[in-house]
Amino acid sequence: MEPEPELQPEPEPGRAEGGCGPPGGSSAGGRRWAGGAGGNWMAAHPVFTEMMSLDISDSSQIYAAFLVYLDLLEGRNWHEVKHVGVAELQLICLHAREKELDSLQVMVPVPVDISLSHERLREIMKKASLPCDNPDTPLSVTLAIVESDSTVVYYKMTDGFVIPEPPDNTEDVGKKKKAIV
Repeated sequence: MEPEPELQPEPEPGRAEGGCGPPGGSSAGGRRWAGGAGGNWMAAHPVFTEMMSLDISDSSQIYAAFLVYLDLLEGRNWHEVKHVGVAELQLICLHAREKELDSLQVMVPVPVDISLSHERLREIMKKASLPCDNPDTPLSVTLAIVESDSTVVYYKMTDGFVIPEPPDNTEDVGKKKKAIV
């Protein structure tokens, strides 16, 4: 007696074929994703299913956004982590607060194998950043670059030059100040 073949459900409108994550558990570049797609706990996660229903065609971008969502919420304990689909950019952005009383920050998850031009970065900056209360505050977004092993590197981008904050603890060493680590 032969086993009955499994029926594969038809993808819902707005969903990538294969159910979740990059098809077959790999990125658009053919790399394998840790935890790959198909029949795992992610497919049932309510936030992942919401992300899949957005009008974003690149399943590897959706997968990257979900991994960054988990990293911010579970790994870094950020507050009010919300996903926002930006269909015009074909991206999912995350709005979150590092600390409860901090202002919202914009995270733009991207798989590591996606190539971004200066023009594309400028477009992301203009369309994904949140409006500022203070007109002197430059636009700002943080790229969350996701490697195939689920490592996430955060790279903050601002429009124009921003003077860095001085270190919290310094001590005088001769004529120079030395940061205490």
